[in-house]
Amino acid sequence: MKLYVANWKMNKTRTEARAFAGELGARIGARADRVELVLAPPFTALDAALDPAGRWALAGQNLGSEGFGAYTGEVSGHMLAEAGCRYVIVGHSERRRLFGEDGSLLARKLARAREANLIPIYCVGETEEERDRGSTDSVLERQAGTLSQDPPRSPLVVAYEPVWAIGTGRAATPEDAAAARARLAGLLSARADLRLLYGGSVTADNAAELLRVSEMDGFLVGGASLDAESFARIAGLGQRS
Repeated sequence: MKLYVANWKMNKTRTEARAFAGELGARIGARADRVELVLAPPFTALDAALDPAGRWALAGQNLGSEGFGAYTGEVSGHMLAEAGCRYVIVGHSERRRLFGEDGSLLARKLARAREANLIPIYCVGETEEERDRGSTDSVLERQAGTLSQDPPRSPLVVAYEPVWAIGTGRAATPEDAAAARARLAGLLSARADLRLLYGGSVTADNAAELLRVSEMDGFLVGGASLDAESFARIAGLGQRS
């Protein structure tokens, strides 16, 4: 089953999230059993984005590297789980680039996610400079190395998000995505339950071709997921009949 994750980033109030959930539910009707949908709203809107009918799951956009304690502003994995999350995003390029999160910190976050029985959506991807140097493979290998202590039999989602394609309107070609998928599948061949996603300027117009050629297991969607119709179309659900 294909997996489609909507990462809203720092967008949508509780009121807006509730309206989105209502519209998405009306658009997909009972057809969500064709795919797996996940919404990753801001922490404050988790309850507003919840679907009482269970047609989509929730994900946290981040979590603290510690389980509890005097860490002002942090949110723990157990808090996310109790708030209804099944997944949590770890290592998004914005967290790496803007907040300095490195491999050792992300490894601790992965461990905290497992302690809370959350499934990590672990993000990897190269910058434009690294791509131009021909370093994509080595970057993916280094970033995948952070998973070395993660239990290999536990379910894991890895999202390939080339940094140069995030929010730029410049998506990777289907062939780029296919090459990254093959590389990651090789690096993580010991994983018993692995799904590989693509993220980076995914739209309703390019999603089908990206998915067909790359053979990815779904998408991690940013800006295009802020509109319920767009997100439903990316997931192949379209307008409710």
